[in-house]
Amino acid sequence: MTVPRILVGVAVLLGLLSTGSDGTARLEKPRPMSAPIWSDVSAPLDPHRLALVIGNSTYPDAGSPLSQMTRDAEALTNAFRKGGFLVDTVDNATRSDMIRAIDHFRARAHLDSIVLVYFGGYGVQSDGRNYLIPVDAKIWSEEDVRRQGVSIDLLLSQLETSGARVRLVVIEASRRNPYERRFRTYSHGLAPIQTSENALILSSAAPGQVVEDASEPHSQLIATLLAQMDFSKGIEDIFNNTRNAVMTATQGQQIPAVSSTLTESVNLWPERSGAPVSSAGSAANRRRE
Repeated sequence: MTVPRILVGVAVLLGLLSTGSDGTARLEKPRPMSAPIWSDVSAPLDPHRLALVIGNSTYPDAGSPLSQMTRDAEALTNAFRKGGFLVDTVDNATRSDMIRAIDHFRARAHLDSIVLVYFGGYGVQSDGRNYLIPVDAKIWSEEDVRRQGVSIDLLLSQLETSGARVRLVVIEASRRNPYERRFRTYSHGLAPIQTSENALILSSAAPGQVVEDASEPHSQLIATLLAQMDFSKGIEDIFNNTRNAVMTATQGQQIPAVSSTLTESVNLWPERSGAPVSSAGSAANRRRE
């Protein structure tokens, strides 16, 4: 007897479902390492606080993997989700993955949003501008950097035009250019990153400086940042304390850069500390009531 097609479909669907630790069923399907993971499963979530986390470790053309980056991305993702952020996470992102993730992220932002973007991987500057390098880049010249990289300036501009009220960025990409021997000229580290109004940027090193990767599970910047995420502190304090702690731990060999144009106080975990998301956010909430 022929099994009805509907029963076959049910069997296939059940085969794809697995039971999580919380007893709920989740759809299991193969995902290439470069494909984005869109996940909104978390603690109580705040649609006004959004994060995009990109960790690139595997660079076939660069020849030097950055194993810390995906571990850093995972640790940050867990921390933000536990704090109630809606987080989009991408591991080992190709250029199309990065563009798609940024577009998806930007579409979710709105006027009351506080958005945070993290990128860990290789970054290369060209003509005074910085580019985040996707894992599928094949770079033989500075022109390739501009064509295949993702411009930090463009990313910041897109976050601004998204309407998000506060923009927070963490860039862990101040490394020696892995393609420098292919260039006629090259520059170390990243160029200065310009900020727009009500933005805060933390970079792993000062302009022109490079960070040497250690054998620790996490990078110095992210290990320190995670340790500094005190519920009672504003985000600007967290970034500044991270910079100072990294500088002390490395005896001045690594000095992260912090650039701020914040016009309001922003607490990272408002629902835990009892503090408002920001002074402007609480005023907006009062106007809606």
